[in-house]
Amino acid sequence: MSEPPRTLQPASTPSRGLGAGAGEGGLSAPTRHPLAWRDAEFYDEAALHSELERVYDICHGCRRCVSLCQAFPTLFDLVDNSSTMEVDGIAKADYGKVVEQCYLCDLCYQTKCPYVPPHQWNVDFPHLMLRAKAVEFRKGEVPASRQRLTNTTAFGKLASIPVITEAANAANRSPAMRKLVSKLLDVHPEAHLPEFHSNTARRRVGKLSSHEVSPQPAGTTRGRVAIFVTCYGNYNMPQVVEDLVVVLRHNGIEVKLVERESCCGMPKLELGDLQSVDRYKQDNLPVLAQAVAEGWDLMAPIPSCVLMFRQEIPLMYPEDAQVQAVKRGIFDPFEYLMLRHKAGLLKTTFVNALGRVAYHAPCHQRVQNIGPKTKELLALIPGTELEFIERCSGHDGSYGLRNDTYALSMKIARPVSSRAEKFAPDVVSSDCPMAADHIAHGMKDHQNAPAHPISLLRRAHGI
Repeated sequence: MSEPPRTLQPASTPSRGLGAGAGEGGLSAPTRHPLAWRDAEFYDEAALHSELERVYDICHGCRRCVSLCQAFPTLFDLVDNSSTMEVDGIAKADYGKVVEQCYLCDLCYQTKCPYVPPHQWNVDFPHLMLRAKAVEFRKGEVPASRQRLTNTTAFGKLASIPVITEAANAANRSPAMRKLVSKLLDVHPEAHLPEFHSNTARRRVGKLSSHEVSPQPAGTTRGRVAIFVTCYGNYNMPQVVEDLVVVLRHNGIEVKLVERESCCGMPKLELGDLQSVDRYKQDNLPVLAQAVAEGWDLMAPIPSCVLMFRQEIPLMYPEDAQVQAVKRGIFDPFEYLMLRHKAGLLKTTFVNALGRVAYHAPCHQRVQNIGPKTKELLALIPGTELEFIERCSGHDGSYGLRNDTYALSMKIARPVSSRAEKFAPDVVSSDCPMAADHIAHGMKDHQNAPAHPISLLRRAHGI
């Protein structure tokens, strides 16, 4: 679908419909402006540096985001160590040091910043960082090792070959091989790496016995779900995808997997490689939109993938009808199940208690503004005690793996791991499996492998 070009909203222009009087403390909901990534000005370095300076100055004067991630301490240290102790004292060459530490979790926009649109200062820190990353990528400043690391679909397909699966998993456990991987893929030797599975999610689900289901609509759900399996779900956590299918069917929901899929694009988005995001979008959207048109709701087991189709891709293609249809049609698994529960369609006769669960709500789920649906559902299970943790795990895709950021990611994760460890859980869980692994990786005394909330739900159902 061809789309007309868009213009960047000038930094000094108040948000639409609110005038210059829109300010801090207003009652209007935050809004996101389309990402004008196809416009020439988006990649203009002088314009970018001007906007970085403007936003950095606002952040410096506020500093309420200092505890969220390493981007803001990096910025404030640059200011405090400059000759003027203001943003104008920072060398333009150092602006990228802040960008490097942002992993687009979106929490500053959604939970902390008082100056997001419709405020007249129009601060969207994550998308400004994304713009800077896109400029760096276009200039060829992103190392090849990082580009290889984010080729999740290619890695997964290769690693799903049985002999290669065994070799890849053995390499993950070998200190000598991890040093080689560190050089080839920029992965820290101590970072936790997931195992690969030759018995992929698609193969497992294909072997499941099917049964007749009479879909029953409820609220915004249609009782028919097409699952976008995701790269990670297919190759690294196939059991979770199988568990999701079993749980949905147990609750009277018709289920299928989407016919085919490419990566959702989040790893490339975090890299600033928007052309690759565009290629993945061209692959995925016709298939997903067709499923929606045929009466299926969409679902993905990874919050980041849901967020891509619910927020990031719609902001990149605001005029694309297929994109907007997919945005309206995709759900987080627990969001979906709680909507069914509200209509009395969730089976709540649980046969197994879960014990003590340290449950972490991942950033990319929190910023979807759906509420703590996973917590609410797990709390329905008798004999289950939850420690609910709402704080960034520090993993955030490749940030928790790379040589230069692994130690920082573990520092960000330390309060989460410490809180979970103090709770002495029977199991650590997060809707983001990478976050759960990262948290458990930082726990000194935790011996049990983390479990996805969907797997816990299947266990509670006894199915």
